[in-house]
Amino acid sequence: MTRNIRILLSSTIAVVVIGAAGLVASTLIPAPAPKIASLVTGSIGGPFTLTAADGRTVTDQTYQGTWLLIYFGYTSCPDACPTALNNMGVALDRLGPDAAALQPIFITVDPKRDTREVLADYLKSFDPHIVALTGTADQIAAVAKEYRVYVSAHSESGNDYTVDHSNLHYLINPNGRFVNVLPGDLPGDDMADRLRELMKHTV
Repeated sequence: MTRNIRILLSSTIAVVVIGAAGLVASTLIPAPAPKIASLVTGSIGGPFTLTAADGRTVTDQTYQGTWLLIYFGYTSCPDACPTALNNMGVALDRLGPDAAALQPIFITVDPKRDTREVLADYLKSFDPHIVALTGTADQIAAVAKEYRVYVSAHSESGNDYTVDHSNLHYLINPNGRFVNVLPGDLPGDDMADRLRELMKHTV
């Protein structure tokens, strides 16, 4: 084997080894988070017009200057919604005087069954500070889209059907901007601690 051929083979092997090492490194080092995530987060929330259980018209401007904690669900929900609303009530109690700066809101994703009267009766089982909102099918679809809420109704048989939906609390600051989400099944004490932290350190 000539000297030139040996050099050529050595160079080729080195390139292959370096390339393999680079491939391994790229799989071990986590890629940076995509910048688009912040853009999607910033686009959560927006204008809406809905009707409260007491008949009042409520818009995104109604509670301007107040922190909002919004949960999307429905009154026939078997587990997730009652748990989330109970957790919300416990969090409000745990917050004490700080709860005065926060307005909890329950928005139905099932306007067909959740009339004002149904919502008013449903809320009797939860913290009295929670405001329940409903609206037309188009109004509910619009606000769900604004908040990027997943909603999927199962096949209907009269009024006997279920609705899959996101199980999240959405925190909105007094300027109407989205801050963060909290899991619907987050225990009330933990929720209060998290809310206090977010409300204290978020502009």
